[in-house]
Amino acid sequence: MSTPRDERYGVVASLDELVRQRSAHRSVGISPTGRVRTLQSGSYDSAFHGRGMEFDESREYQAGDDVRTIDWRVMARTGRVHTKLFHEERERPVLMLVDARLPMRFGTRDSFKSVLAARAAATLAWAARDAGDRVGGILLRPSGHTEVAPQRTRGRLVGFLRHLSDATADETEGSSLSLSEGLARLGRVARPGTLVLLISDFHDLDDAAEREIGRLARRCDVACLLVHDALETVAPPSGDYRISDGDRVLRLPTENDGWRTEYAGRFAERRDRLERLCARHRAAFLPLRTGEDCQTILRADRFARAFGGARQAGGRA
Repeated sequence: MSTPRDERYGVVASLDELVRQRSAHRSVGISPTGRVRTLQSGSYDSAFHGRGMEFDESREYQAGDDVRTIDWRVMARTGRVHTKLFHEERERPVLMLVDARLPMRFGTRDSFKSVLAARAAATLAWAARDAGDRVGGILLRPSGHTEVAPQRTRGRLVGFLRHLSDATADETEGSSLSLSEGLARLGRVARPGTLVLLISDFHDLDDAAEREIGRLARRCDVACLLVHDALETVAPPSGDYRISDGDRVLRLPTENDGWRTEYAGRFAERRDRLERLCARHRAAFLPLRTGEDCQTILRADRFARAFGGARQAGGRA
């Protein structure tokens, strides 16, 4: 039996809806693209040497090495005492910046961009938590922001999802952070090896925001998820369209070819700028369009291709 839709479906992401995203993450993959450089124990191979489960290499014995790690076979072959080195298993924190500010309150296919961003964040958060990662981040709202420290427990994750839901329902205009300010706050808590997921329409991507993304990408794995609506990419067909901000009513000049070209160019310029930025810093780039299903957008092979393509582009640069 299908679940009845809430009357606010697509406008506000309910907590129940975000909790249900757990069933949608089975094909989602956010495994690390390399060895993890964090300091917490967990389920991923680390770049640090220590007493772990995965053998790395043997080297000549040095004073202070644990005699229990002596590699007797190499010593018998070379005549010199060698010790085994292992990779410790360490966890990887996952930090998200999720944008629910007023420019995200738009959509012509199934949901607002803010709701799609919340669904994507919830899907990825469940995948990370079930892999043993700690999940947290910063949520940008019209009235301010919410910071959530990375946690691993189910209860803490549900709390994070509740903050996500509340952010999509926030109608109070206040002193919301800019994208660059949110990134700077995220950068202060992101440790080397952290997976950073930036989920926004990047409408205020400027030089300051680019610098912050560059700083994050130097020590973290970064993915930029560009949330957009089909109507942002190209103007509607010629017709009589009127829009209002509650005070004024304007008519869109859709019959004007020059206006149509300029309209489409604004989004294309923003997308190209973000995509070039990701390529320059070897960050993953993934577009998310309203009306698409999170399972399709965020499936594991697409994530892997995005990170792989970013690294190839970075190598060519």
